[in-house]
Amino acid sequence: MTQLLKTRWIVFVVILIGACGSLIVTNSSHAQEQRALYLDVSQPLERRVEDLLSRMTLEEKLAVVHADSKFTSAAIPRLGLPRRWLSDGPHGVREDVGPDNWLPAGHTDDFASFMPALVGLAATWNSDLATAYGKVIGEEARQRGKQIMLGPGMNIMRTPLNGRNFEYPGEDPFLSSRMVVNYIRAVQAEDVSSCAKHFAANDQEYQRGTINVEMDERALREIYLRPFQAAVQEAGVRTVMSAYNKFRGKWCSENEYLLNKILKDEWGFKGLVMSDWNGTHSTKGAVLGGLDLEMGTEVLPYERFFMANGFRDGLSSGEFSMSVLDDKVRRNLRQMLETKAVEGRGTGAINTKEHQATARRIAEESFVLLKNDNNALPLDPNAVKSIAVIGENAIQLQAYGGGSARIKAFYEITPLEGILRRIGDRVNISFAKGYSDKPNEELASQAVRAASQADVVVYVGGLNHRPGFDAEGTDRKDMKLPYGQDELLSKIVAANPRTIVVLFGGAPVEMGPWLGKVPALLQAWYPGMEGGNALARVLFGDVNPSGRLSCTFPRRLEDSPAHAMGNYPGKDGTVKYEEGLLVGYRWFDTKNIEPLFPFGFGLSYTKFEYSGLRIEADKPGVMSVKFEISNVGTREGGEVAQLYVQDLKPRLQRPFKELKGFSKVFLKPGEKQTVEIPLNRSSFAFYDPAQHSFTAEKGDYKVLVGSSSRDIRLEALTRLTTTTLEK
Repeated sequence: MTQLLKTRWIVFVVILIGACGSLIVTNSSHAQEQRALYLDVSQPLERRVEDLLSRMTLEEKLAVVHADSKFTSAAIPRLGLPRRWLSDGPHGVREDVGPDNWLPAGHTDDFASFMPALVGLAATWNSDLATAYGKVIGEEARQRGKQIMLGPGMNIMRTPLNGRNFEYPGEDPFLSSRMVVNYIRAVQAEDVSSCAKHFAANDQEYQRGTINVEMDERALREIYLRPFQAAVQEAGVRTVMSAYNKFRGKWCSENEYLLNKILKDEWGFKGLVMSDWNGTHSTKGAVLGGLDLEMGTEVLPYERFFMANGFRDGLSSGEFSMSVLDDKVRRNLRQMLETKAVEGRGTGAINTKEHQATARRIAEESFVLLKNDNNALPLDPNAVKSIAVIGENAIQLQAYGGGSARIKAFYEITPLEGILRRIGDRVNISFAKGYSDKPNEELASQAVRAASQADVVVYVGGLNHRPGFDAEGTDRKDMKLPYGQDELLSKIVAANPRTIVVLFGGAPVEMGPWLGKVPALLQAWYPGMEGGNALARVLFGDVNPSGRLSCTFPRRLEDSPAHAMGNYPGKDGTVKYEEGLLVGYRWFDTKNIEPLFPFGFGLSYTKFEYSGLRIEADKPGVMSVKFEISNVGTREGGEVAQLYVQDLKPRLQRPFKELKGFSKVFLKPGEKQTVEIPLNRSSFAFYDPAQHSFTAEKGDYKVLVGSSSRDIRLEALTRLTTTTLEK
């Protein structure tokens, strides 16, 4: 053998041995990983997290704290961690986009059920429906392969003009808390993580990316943080999204006080904090301020994210300690393991008959009957010969609008379609659009003519998801109905006084001179894919409306607290919440201002009576409030009993009364039921800045029970004999 051949042979053997050795090492490593503790699902979560963390390289750790596409973070194949998929969708799983832009991905398997808006869910005042809602979201997210669902939103309705009010559960922190807790628990029971957003005080869309919010500590703790605290401490939410705005001069995505001190230290949050998309502003601020996952920063490649190369550089220079990175990685790994990232999840379900039924029932219970003179509703399909359905929202598809809440729905039943399905074979149905993007005399004339020729008019109008109304990124300019609807309604009512008005929208609107002339008014919010069917069932009496307002409807915008005090939209880049605790009905009650429709208000096709209030103390500070509700009308229906507490001699200023409990009951005609609502010391507590804690002070309190915040039927006194602090 020549020397050249010998050399080639030796090189070949060395390469072969090296390759085989590499294979042997790889196989051995794979076997070792298969035996790794983090793969053993019987082990405690924290042991699995620590074991997995200990096996990760620096690059792998950095990979899990920032995105690698619009809605994903990177896989770590070596350790068996798949790519993590997130999705918008408080009202359903959003269509896929990107990967590197906001354009639809063009998939054919990214449809989803379109659920009613969260403001409507809150208007059901039925926490069981919040559970059913969350189950739909969780099952469909699992079927679509999503690990984190970006919702529910839980910001407080501070102004009627906020473009995203429709995504939130209204103005009251107690009602909001009860809804979001059940929603989150149900989503997470499906091995999908919920994301509580937007933390905190993202209560307007105007200048949301720059505005600085200033408020006192009591307002922060008693109003704006309460739903988030419930989400963390009661529901065990796994992820929280920081808000776009600044809070007390610091971006919410790097806010030491909000993210580290309150959320993680005080509340004991073990999950991850993610940024809103393009809501991260600096490496140092994000790393030290409490952010754990950076999403959506508008730079490419993804290694240029603040928490990618910049984080690595800070670790290399000693600016950041490895313990800071490890804490963030732990939080991400907990979320991954809790959603079975390693062992895998079973398939979910999407757009099932059960999901459709849930969407319809939520819509039915969300509708609020605001006016019903002389029993104008329900309509008798056997007595009505002709109906004119008027208004753009009678045919407008709402699913694919509103911003990040948009849904590519399998279907959406419009109000016109729902009415046609219900009685179209027996009643002559005509339709006139009436208005479009701007007042239109020809459309208005057609509508008036149709109204004059029908027995009954069903007008379906209100707001929509176009920019400037109920949409992300913009606020409304005023509280008026758009497109000349006030004038149009006045003409329609003049042509046919028997006009039933149905309003879509996620927040209050002013109602012009037509309100006093129409016999019936129904608030429909955005009722989802089964909305048309649900509406028809309510209009024709198959379902008795049982929704109650989750927000106050002012008579005029100037009556709303933020606007009454001139504190919207802010000045010189700052908005001051000088109304403090007096948000929504707290303001109207304390200032004795008459609203158009009060918080908690809603009519029924039947009538209810309250009686027999008594308070039974189980132990000091823990009591049961009991009373009876009777259906004294002729139809089966649902009533929402609301319990408010009033501090008779507060040491610090408090609202006149505050919601502290509610119960929804369904009764047949003549049926009576005992209702029991629990109270504890938290029900009487306020935040005392001097003590840095919630305080339930000894003294006398009034317990008020009624059908709305302005319709109190029963009241009784109770007393706390000792003062207690809640850290």
